[in-house]
Amino acid sequence: MSSPQFATLRYTALRIGLFIASFAVVWVLAYFRIIPLGIGSSNLPWLLLLAIVISAPLSFVLLRRQRDAMSEQIVAKVDRQRERLAANRGQEDGV
Repeated sequence: MSSPQFATLRYTALRIGLFIASFAVVWVLAYFRIIPLGIGSSNLPWLLLLAIVISAPLSFVLLRRQRDAMSEQIVAKVDRQRERLAANRGQEDGV
């Protein structure tokens, strides 16, 4: 799964994994009362929000290579689509 064609899938899976790991750490910290729990029944939304806030900058730093590979994959696909569109326009003009 290390080929460039799976770059988007790999980045997405790593991003989700990083979020899950962040959520697990936040949950353990809340379970042992190291960080405050939410107010009333807002514990789960609080933990999810905190995990998002933690995982976002981590993914920005830790997943830079995967994000760049995904970007290259997307740019290549867009370029191919533009070439196809230009070729189709050329065929229509030639008729």
